[in-house]
Amino acid sequence: MNRDDRFVRTEESKREGAAFPIWRSFKCAGEGVWAVLARERNMKIHVLVALAAVLLCIVLPVPAWGPPIVAVCIGVVMALECVNTAIEAVVDLVSPEWHELAKRAKDAAAGATLIAALMSVVVAAFVYLPAVVSLLGW
Repeated sequence: MNRDDRFVRTEESKREGAAFPIWRSFKCAGEGVWAVLARERNMKIHVLVALAAVLLCIVLPVPAWGPPIVAVCIGVVMALECVNTAIEAVVDLVSPEWHELAKRAKDAAAGATLIAALMSVVVAAFVYLPAVVSLLGW
């Protein structure tokens, strides 16, 4: 039995209503996040920026609502990067040769991540700029 076969529901188990253990679902999800982190340059960049954002929340006198909003932005950008990676993998699987529709799908997925990242920069301006201005006494 292939290692991954343990995590795939068979047609027989679906018919019988056999439960897919929840721990396996979490394990598969964790492996997916780890794979994206290990293989995708952009996810590594997101992690570094996220660490810097968290550090700024600790160091700067940001308002109480700042850290939760920063955390949500971090989560949305990283989740979209995972979705982007999944879409790119599926497109590459079903369309190994270049195709306009494949390009459109991959570009749209990357665009979703870009929009979230840019909006996170806007949120960062609202969270950090007043704190920096206050800290510098301007």
